[in-house]
Amino acid sequence: MNPRNAAVRSLLAAWVCTAALAGKAAEPCRIEVVEQGSGWPVPLVELRTTHNVVHHSDNAGVVAVSEPELLGREVFLHVSADGYEVPADGFGYRGVRLDLQSGTTRRIEVRRTMVARRLGRLTGAGLFAESQATGRDLDWKESGVFGCDSVQTVMFRGRRHWLWGDTTVPHYPLGIFDSLGAFSAERPFDRFEPPLRPAFDFVRDDRGRLRGITPMPGEGPTWATALAVLPDRDGTPHLVCSYTKVRGHLESYEWGLAEWNDAKRIFERTKVLWKKSPESPRPPALPVGHAVPWKDAEGRGWILFSHPFPSLKCPANYEAWSDPSRWTPIGPQKELKSAADGSAVRPHDGVHSGGIGWHAWRRRWVTVFLQAGGKPSALGELWYAEADAPTGPWGPAVKVLTHRHHTFYNPCLHLDFTPADAPTLLFEGTYTREFSSAPVATPRHDYNQILYRLDLDDPRLEPARAAVGR
Repeated sequence: MNPRNAAVRSLLAAWVCTAALAGKAAEPCRIEVVEQGSGWPVPLVELRTTHNVVHHSDNAGVVAVSEPELLGREVFLHVSADGYEVPADGFGYRGVRLDLQSGTTRRIEVRRTMVARRLGRLTGAGLFAESQATGRDLDWKESGVFGCDSVQTVMFRGRRHWLWGDTTVPHYPLGIFDSLGAFSAERPFDRFEPPLRPAFDFVRDDRGRLRGITPMPGEGPTWATALAVLPDRDGTPHLVCSYTKVRGHLESYEWGLAEWNDAKRIFERTKVLWKKSPESPRPPALPVGHAVPWKDAEGRGWILFSHPFPSLKCPANYEAWSDPSRWTPIGPQKELKSAADGSAVRPHDGVHSGGIGWHAWRRRWVTVFLQAGGKPSALGELWYAEADAPTGPWGPAVKVLTHRHHTFYNPCLHLDFTPADAPTLLFEGTYTREFSSAPVATPRHDYNQILYRLDLDDPRLEPARAAVGR
């Protein structure tokens, strides 16, 4: 080979390599958003640039900035989040200035302004997408779930069963209309702090695609509620629920009872309780909401169906659950008093507007419930209260979670996730722009379940510990 040609080719190869490196995308700048004091990652914090590029922190509390116009310079980021803030400057802007350099890590501390602590998302896609863009959390695998509505969960035959309502999947906005199901360990987390890494074994079809588990016949979606495990007279446990068929704009036209078939991995209808007709336009009292076990003063076992407070009870066995003549309606408490100013706080009367349970550390019944017509969010303000009995009286109530715009409905308590001797209460709910004044849906987070933690020894909850009627 001609030495001159070899030299030219060598120079050309070097130039091509240099050009390729020059055109390679820059490594992102990793921003970690943490809670002031604890250093815990804070998910769902919005960072907005002065030209309105928006990022939201993931379950690791991370935002990955890779925009070419932002890297290599000082950038002001508006910081906003429900329940968290940074100090305002002289112009009232709440934000930070950061030198965003490729491949570096920056940190933002936010102060928590509400009682509940946001632990992270349980469902949806991209739980660690921002962190993965910076080369970390690469072992996290996507499930194919994009959005989940309203959860119920219970232990059955040695594993935890999960049930969600309508589910968004990649190939259609609401691809599963008849409840998504999954299984997990009894306690899905060994730590009750972020970052959350939920491990769900979702129910799938023979092709490995997510599928529904309440395929009741009839038009429209099937929504399940009142998930419970009840023994029959021989001691055999049965996993059961109530269901409703829905058409048009949230119109329930049928209610019934269903039971889990473990071999088929579906709920099957066992009884139709009500069908809408001119003669019967409204359903009777039904087992809806969250099922809560309770023993009365005489030692009799009951299942209470609460949303948030008990509206119906039946003896805690399969035969009584199957027989509506053995159900007893309960008149739930209609309002509580705010511990802050004594004003009336009215719980929302939806099917899953909250729940109750016995908390061993508090040695009292506790509740987290959604307020009807709250402020600033009409369907995003959650309150905590206590009672000496599951049927009340309840109060005073302390607001523990607030939203500027978004809806946060159908809160579910997870009293069996934490040790009995721990002053900790976990609850989750559906975060969405639906039924709210939020101008846009939050990418990845909208229509998904977010888990929160209450530390019951927090002094701000002290007013809720007042004995009622004493």
